[in-house]
Parts: sequence; C-alpha cells; structure tokens
Amino acid sequence: MLVVTVSLHKKEFKMGIDKRIIPLAIGGLGIGTTEFTVMGLLPDIAKSLQISIPEAGHLISAYALGVVIGAPLLIGYSVKFAPKKVLIALMMIFTIFNALSAIAPDYTLMLVIRFLSGLPHGAFFGVGTVVAARMAGKGKEAFYISLMFTGLTIANLAMVPLVTYIGHTFHWRWYFAIVGVIGLFALLFLKLWLPAMETNQDTHFMEELKFLKKKQAWLVLMITAIGFGGLFTWFSYITPLMTVVSGIKESHMAYVMILAGAGMVVGNLVGGYLSDRLSPEKTCALLLFLMMISLTGVFLLSEYQNVSLTLTFICGALSMSVAAPINIMMMKAAPKSEMMAAAFMQAAFNIANAMGAFLGGIPLEKGYSYNYPSLVGVVMTFIGLIIAVRYKYVYGSQSPDENMDVECVTCDK
Repeated sequence: MLVVTVSLHKKEFKMGIDKRIIPLAIGGLGIGTTEFTVMGLLPDIAKSLQISIPEAGHLISAYALGVVIGAPLLIGYSVKFAPKKVLIALMMIFTIFNALSAIAPDYTLMLVIRFLSGLPHGAFFGVGTVVAARMAGKGKEAFYISLMFTGLTIANLAMVPLVTYIGHTFHWRWYFAIVGVIGLFALLFLKLWLPAMETNQDTHFMEELKFLKKKQAWLVLMITAIGFGGLFTWFSYITPLMTVVSGIKESHMAYVMILAGAGMVVGNLVGGYLSDRLSPEKTCALLLFLMMISLTGVFLLSEYQNVSLTLTFICGALSMSVAAPINIMMMKAAPKSEMMAAAFMQAAFNIANAMGAFLGGIPLEKGYSYNYPSLVGVVMTFIGLIIAVRYKYVYGSQSPDENMDVECVTCDK
C-alpha cells in the first residue's frame, strides 16, 4: 500500500493510494465510459443502423433498465459467493456484452445486448461499495468508497470526450471495443490485486431484502432519488442551457463537459473526505443545501457566461460528492444486507436520473427558458434536504453496525 502524508493545519493525515482499490476504480472507469459516451454518439449510431435518433435513444433506456433489474437480482443470487469471485464474474459479463455491442449487426440485437450490458452495472458497484468499506481502516470507509467512484468521475472527465471523438472520427463501434478493453484490464487487476474476503453463507435472497421493511432505508432511497435527482434537472439539459442561455459556442461544449467532469473528480474525493470527518449524515445534509444554492445560482445567473462556467464546475463537483456519504448511510441502514442495499442505491441513482430529466423537461414543454429546469431542481433538492435533516435528527446518532467493520481476510497481500 502506497501512502501519501499530507500536512493540514499542523496535523498530518495519511491519504492512502491503495493498489487494492485500483481494480474497482478501473471497473468504474469502464462502466462510466459505456454509460455516458453513448449520449454523444446517438446520431452516428442512428445513421449506421438506419434508425431515428429517438429510436437510438432507446439504447440508453435499455441499459438503464438493465441496471435497475440486474442490481437486486444478481446481488440476491450471489451473496453466498466470495466478493472477489462475484466482482470478477460481473466484470466478465460486462466485458463480454460490451464487446458484442461492437459487432451487433442490427438495432434489435443491439437493444438486447445493451440491456444485458447494464445488468452487472449496479451489482458491481453494490458489491464494490462494501468491499471498499471493508478494505478501509476505521474512519476511512467513505474515502475508500470515493476512491472506487474515482473511476466513474475520470470517465466523465477524460474517457467520454476522448471516446466520443474516436467514435465520431472513425466509427462508433470503436467506442464499445474500447470499453471491452477497459473491462479486460479490470478483470486482470481484480484477479491480481483484489484481496479475498469472507462471505456470509447463512444468508439468502429473501433475507437480503428484509432491509426494505425499515423506514430508515427508505428515507435514504428517497434522499437519493428526489434530492440527488435535482442535479439531473441541470445536467440533462446542460447543452441547451450553456449554448442558448449562457452563449457558449456549440463547438466549445466539449470543454464545458470536461469542466463538469473535473468538478466530479474533485467533488467525489472531497465528499468522501468530509463524510469521514463530519459524519455521513451531516455531510449529506450540507451537500444537499449547497446543491440547492448552486441550482438557484444556475437559474438566476446563467446568462453571465463566466458565472455559468463556475457554476458548471461547482454543480459537477456536487453531483458526485454525495456518492460516498449516501452509500455509507445506506450501509448503516441495512447492516445485514449491505451489498443488496448498495445495489438498490444504484437503482435509486438511475431513478434520480430519470426523474430529473422528466420533471426538468416540464417547464421546457410549457415554453419556458432552459434555465427553468434548474428551478425544478431547487425544489427537488429542498425536499431531499428536508428528508436528510429528518434522517439526521432520528438516525444520525446511531453507530455503524459491527458488520460494517468486517476485516479483509488477506488485507496484507
């Protein structure tokens, strides 16, 4: 394990660059690349497969449906197996079907393959979240989870623009081939560097679902789907917002997306750091409050180009900063079913995406300007903040269950 020691306010803390977390980050890199690049290549895919752009958009929906369905099912039927074996199997499924996407001959088969490609997405992050927390030392759980999600943020920062360019310049099928190669690297490093861990042989599918009977778990899911969904009202319509309202040239939108991606990288790590020091509950409430303020700024100030660009970075940072604390909150709410609960969190994030895009589009259908979706986002984040404050008041004093402190069997390897 490599360690970087940082001096802060005359105190030192160790920020681990732990090679055991790298395989999970690479897996996140592949997942982020396949999930977000397709949006920029829809016209190319539509032209090649001789379908309309809205029909090509169904490929996004098929993948998202796979995520929602696959997360609980694959976790439920794999809980008795060692986490390392489960992660390797999930990444193998992901790699195979993304590689098949590169050679799918027609739209119908592509639709089926994209659905199958999405099945391991939520389950991978579900298992990976628990594995990352178990590998971390006491008080570093959220930071390790944020390290895992670094792969997802780097995908938005670097891989999505790069692969989109390659897909435009050469052929969109290269996009899926590149994701397949990333998957192969993830498989290699999962095999080499991810430590073995014990598994719970006494659990079963229905036992894993018992956490859904708890109000605490549903509050976390609501915070995610509603509060976090507020930012998707902004992100779903960022291109027309920036080009029509802020006056950014369409040819410069790639740089705007890189700016948002840079914010995601920073925000993800800051969110994990704050969560380990302030508590996940306080961090979540604070971040939702900042989201509400930032979206208000987007609504009021987007016509000022420099301010709009600054808010793009800030909103990008906030969009990923909540990932670590909210996942820790869910693990605390479901101490005997952490992997299943983390998988449900992935479903909740996808619901947030869908809700944000749908509700944010309503004012546009009424003829309002492209800054109005962010006003809808203000309302959504405010509701999420109210739920988060309520959660903090009722459950914030609870300590994590002992089950969260399970040590890795081969941590020194």
